[in-house]
Amino acid sequence: MTTPSPVKLAIVYYSTYGTNHAMAQAAAEAARAAGAEVRVLKVPETAPQAVIDTQDAWKAQQERTADVPTATPADLEWADAYLFSTPTRFGGAASQVRAFIDTLGGLWGTGKLANKTFSAMTSAQNPNGGQETTLQTLYVTAMHWGSIIVAPGYTDQAIFASGGNPYGASVTANGQPLSAEDLATISHQARRLVEVTAKLKN
Repeated sequence: MTTPSPVKLAIVYYSTYGTNHAMAQAAAEAARAAGAEVRVLKVPETAPQAVIDTQDAWKAQQERTADVPTATPADLEWADAYLFSTPTRFGGAASQVRAFIDTLGGLWGTGKLANKTFSAMTSAQNPNGGQETTLQTLYVTAMHWGSIIVAPGYTDQAIFASGGNPYGASVTANGQPLSAEDLATISHQARRLVEVTAKLKN
């Protein structure tokens, strides 16, 4: 009897001040505990370094994550599953994430993003800052790829405790560490993504 191969999960994030980096790390921990092989990857920065250098918190986050690998199209070709995490910017994903997505045309055009599972997480400064539209537009992108959307839905009580967003973990970024409720929702979403992917893969 052949042993099922582990799910290969690419967690792709952008984080200005650290919230989405923390979300990605929490998801990675839960996914590894569920048996997945995980790559945590930051998208390339597109903001001018001169601008970053004027904001101490932004520059500090850049320095803290200097050792995190930068996402490439090859990482997405490798993966069976994708979990994107991005700040909300005016109701959509951060421009750095959209710029990275724009590099994936070659993979999309040859069907190499199809039949992979896809889930997404986000944050914003306030609870009604556009998180739901950010997740929905990322899922629309995944539909164009032919990916299989795995949203958390209301499949665990943790979803209700953290604010009740069925589309994905949504954190209010107020400069504080992730709450226990947020961590529970992120962990559930990552585990669910791994479990569903394993069923499709094996």
